[in-house]
Amino acid sequence: MGFYSFVKDDRFIAVSLGLSTIGFFFGMRTILEYYRDEAEIKPTPPKTQYITQETEDSLKQDTLESLLNHYNFAIRDTALKIIAGRAINDSSAIYQLLWGITRENYEERMEALRALTFAVEDKDAFQEPFTALNTPKAYSALVRSLELCLGDAEHEKLDDPLYDEYYLRDICERRCLILVSQLVHRYGVNRLVEAGFVEKWLAKQPWGDDVEERQKNFAMYTERRKNRISDICFHLSTAQVGRTALYKAKLINKKRRRRGGERSDIKIVLEICVDEGDRERSELVPRVNEQSAEEQRLRRRHREAMVLNDGTHSLGRSDIIEREHDSNS
Repeated sequence: MGFYSFVKDDRFIAVSLGLSTIGFFFGMRTILEYYRDEAEIKPTPPKTQYITQETEDSLKQDTLESLLNHYNFAIRDTALKIIAGRAINDSSAIYQLLWGITRENYEERMEALRALTFAVEDKDAFQEPFTALNTPKAYSALVRSLELCLGDAEHEKLDDPLYDEYYLRDICERRCLILVSQLVHRYGVNRLVEAGFVEKWLAKQPWGDDVEERQKNFAMYTERRKNRISDICFHLSTAQVGRTALYKAKLINKKRRRRGGERSDIKIVLEICVDEGDRERSELVPRVNEQSAEEQRLRRRHREAMVLNDGTHSLGRSDIIEREHDSNS
């Protein structure tokens, strides 16, 4: 059978038509998918862009001012950080802010304090921002600002152990105390004392009418309060120069720090007493530490007991197990 006869065979023609149809179908599908993918509008992925130091330094003041008024919060925040970074590294800008916090005008003083606080509390700064404030001029400016705050509001006598007035103080005064507390934690209290913090501001707080009342209220305040003022007072009391300043201001009655072996004369202990009459009492009893060894041994002997109670009933005599002592103990 020749070639022409094979081509004219019906089976060959049917197979050829089938293969042509299948090829045409897949070819058209491939072409349509290609044009479909090309016509699709894909969202452009955001490109990560970093602001280099050269780009940041090239931004001019008028450009930063326009960025501060931008509608995008991220852009405004970035512009603020750039300005704060420039201010904290510019001694003239820091001097201008320190000059501003010593103005008698409240609004002007508040604006300078707000800017200074924002500049030094920038968490993205590569260097320690409070280094710019660790100067005698900065300490003097902060103390002067606190001194001006004394006339902004009148405070009641600080004699209530359960009332903390710190968060009711003026925001300007609290901003100054925040900066002072941060400086004290980092660099100590020497320069703060030299700037007159104790006599110009701390001693002028309403501690009391006479010396005894002032010392009593000051001791109570530092022991019971947990705020910026008590924190600063604690650091003052732990340094020799701070204790000397507090003593001169008549806020404490001793210059020297209490030694490790010394203890207060009276303390309060919670004691369960079991006596011969089967009486039980739990109370706060003042005890004097200065006792002989025999007295302390007898007190310890009568105090040693074990209380077993599962909470299902009230405490009774049967719940208390005393330790047995022989006569020779």
